[in-house]
Amino acid sequence: MLALDHLVLATLDLDVGARWLASRLGVALDGGGAHPGWGTHNRLLALGGDTYLELIAPDPSQPEPARPRPFGLDSPTLRQMLAHRPRLVHFIVRTDDIDAARHLMGHDPGDVTEMSRGALRWRITVPGPGRVAGVGVAPTLIDWGTATPPGRSLPDRGVSLVSLEVEADADTLACLTPLGATEPRIRTRVGDAPALRASLQAPSGACVLD
Repeated sequence: MLALDHLVLATLDLDVGARWLASRLGVALDGGGAHPGWGTHNRLLALGGDTYLELIAPDPSQPEPARPRPFGLDSPTLRQMLAHRPRLVHFIVRTDDIDAARHLMGHDPGDVTEMSRGALRWRITVPGPGRVAGVGVAPTLIDWGTATPPGRSLPDRGVSLVSLEVEADADTLACLTPLGATEPRIRTRVGDAPALRASLQAPSGACVLD
């Protein structure tokens, strides 16, 4: 099983990013939590179809982590971009066999790591230090150890994902071929520069995140 699990929107300050996003969508985000040892915390929002949005930021209440923060949050280039507004930086694909999916997807998403927060348990691929899988446009893989992951348990706030457009070179886009039969919301376009663009329908109307 392969399915779109969640989108990752990065911001430098969680409260500031949450207000920015709420003003775009016309709805507030739901609470998330902290990721001890990773130096981050998040808030979440259901997008329909067992998919959700994760707004993630450095957590000032945690000590500086021993490893780089995920999704390139420590990258000077990304931090410069985030100084202007939150950015869509990555997406996560859900699977029920993460070891098999690592070979099926045709790219190196990193090593499988066990993680938890509260009652949630999951296995996720983590690239090497300072890397983001596929420059952000080839997905990270996640295998939830629960029947009710956030995409199913978050309340419906009236926001839905219409499409996720992934732009990259043809070789990178090839890793999305296994998703073609199960994820009509993912659309690909060959281009020179990697880019993500999510089209949402929200209480405020149509909204695009990139």
